[in-house]
Amino acid sequence: MSSNTPAAEVVEILNGLFSRFDQVSADLGIEKIKTIGDCYMAVCGLPKAHPDHADRMARMALRMLEETRRYDQEIGLNLQLRIGLNSGPVVAGVIGVTKFIYDLWGDTVNLASRMESTGMPGQIQVTRAVCDRLKGNFQLERRGMVQVKGKGEIETWLLVGQLHTAEVPQ
Repeated sequence: MSSNTPAAEVVEILNGLFSRFDQVSADLGIEKIKTIGDCYMAVCGLPKAHPDHADRMARMALRMLEETRRYDQEIGLNLQLRIGLNSGPVVAGVIGVTKFIYDLWGDTVNLASRMESTGMPGQIQVTRAVCDRLKGNFQLERRGMVQVKGKGEIETWLLVGQLHTAEVPQ
């Protein structure tokens, strides 16, 4: 899309969509880390721990797909998200002496990124760590083994929907 659309228009489209994601993030107690181009990076459990972090992120991912569909209808596009989720330990903080930005590092972050990049348009791909935490509350379909750069083959699932609806405590 960016090769056929003026940059200012792409930025306007992304701003409209990401502003919706920001609201969903705030509603669910999720911390937006940053955007890089058309990538939206968020975390749950930092800086405040949430035992239900995986459930919150799953809800976020599902709502991102829904918000994208609504936004598409409003502006007449057919945007397709690929969303990747992983769960595990991360290092978070600010480094350097200029252009301070709170960021995340670690294998958990890298694998979440790989879940997005090897995912399918319009789908939410998750790791076993996420699948194990979501069982019973969300509908998941086994996708199978996916070749992941630096990891080899990883078993993955697709997050399809939520089985139970409940308000998320803040």
